[in-house]
Amino acid sequence: MNHLGSKILKTERLILRPFRKTDAEAMYANWASDPVVTKFLTWTPHKNVGETRAICALWEEESKLPRTYHWAIELGGEPIGDIAMVSVEEQTESGVTGYCLSRKYWGKGIMTEAYGAVLRFLFEEVGFRRIASSHAAENPASGKVMEKCGLAYEGTFRKEARLLSTGEWTDVVHRAILREDYFARK
Repeated sequence: MNHLGSKILKTERLILRPFRKTDAEAMYANWASDPVVTKFLTWTPHKNVGETRAICALWEEESKLPRTYHWAIELGGEPIGDIAMVSVEEQTESGVTGYCLSRKYWGKGIMTEAYGAVLRFLFEEVGFRRIASSHAAENPASGKVMEKCGLAYEGTFRKEARLLSTGEWTDVVHRAILREDYFARK
């Protein structure tokens, strides 16, 4: 693979770029403090903007590494979401993605547009062979984004994860797209 890091990506409406420390206030206000946005995520809502500031500072440093793929989703000059490769497996040329978006922008095709740009970059420029993602069964909107971007259903693992927001166990739906699937869709 040709690791290029969190290169700036542009779409019709969006700029995907590395996080900056200065994104903390907008991130906190737009999604990191929202219990509805974080309900199905692997982290709980931030308690204060200081917590968000610390994570943005960490992400800004990590973005300098060539094997880090993590972007702020920017619309109109403001970060409104987050998309990343949460794991990268060099040996199998594969990885797992994760994302979240300000509730204000749900249902507008923003995440599908952002995810499509990330897939394009990861397959065409970096050379990934397989990209996977998963979502809580109770969050079908996330699955629709994956489906629209070409990720095929691979199975549902029963009670695989515990929601931090409620403590309840949830079924997790797994999806993935292979390089050949991606290029066949073009």
